[in-house]
Amino acid sequence: MQTNVKLIKKETVANGTMAFHFSKPEGFKFRAGQFADYTLINPPETDAEGNTRGFSLVQAPFEPDLVAATRMRDTAFKRVLKDLPIGTELKLDAPYGDFTLHNTQTTPAVFIIGGIGVTPVRCMIAQATHDRTAHQITLLHASRTPEDLPLKADLERLARDNPNFTYVMTVESAPNGWQGERGRVDAAMVKRHVADLHKPIYYLSGPEGMVKAMRTLLVELKVNEDNIRTEEFTGY
Repeated sequence: MQTNVKLIKKETVANGTMAFHFSKPEGFKFRAGQFADYTLINPPETDAEGNTRGFSLVQAPFEPDLVAATRMRDTAFKRVLKDLPIGTELKLDAPYGDFTLHNTQTTPAVFIIGGIGVTPVRCMIAQATHDRTAHQITLLHASRTPEDLPLKADLERLARDNPNFTYVMTVESAPNGWQGERGRVDAAMVKRHVADLHKPIYYLSGPEGMVKAMRTLLVELKVNEDNIRTEEFTGY
């Protein structure tokens, strides 16, 4: 679908990370985990990266808004996006992508995610929670500090609402009393939270280097490569 959407809300969802809520067009359908292309209309500035960006759809199909969340790098697009007045229209071209939850509910899902790479995952988990599917879901979510974890409060709420969903946060630097994991995801951490390494479908999302490192880690753990799905976030 190609149409215009209206900005209805802006919010900060982690250090240096914002979410932008847009009106959902009537009849717009997508699968949890897909993404949309947004184009600024006559922006006051532009650069070589252009006026269009692809963002994962954060809210699930059953939810009311279209939501894009992103790290706020210092680019023309993101400067304009941050300062857009509520009510501004953008062009939408969507949906795209096949980074979606598998259908077989007896097969567990393990998400190993870096930072803002959690956006399509939040959408999948929210839809699975809403639909009360039987998927056993584990999310290993890595970032520098607790304050850098995008959508942390939302994911904690989903973990309370869905007994089949386990949310594991891991950070490189944390205050005293931190209850989550510490450090980067490694083989020992995966083994602590995944009882049978060979049963799940694994989903990897985040910066390109992190995704490649996690794929290598899983292959070294003898995970079948057919059971690994990836989504790389470039221009982090």
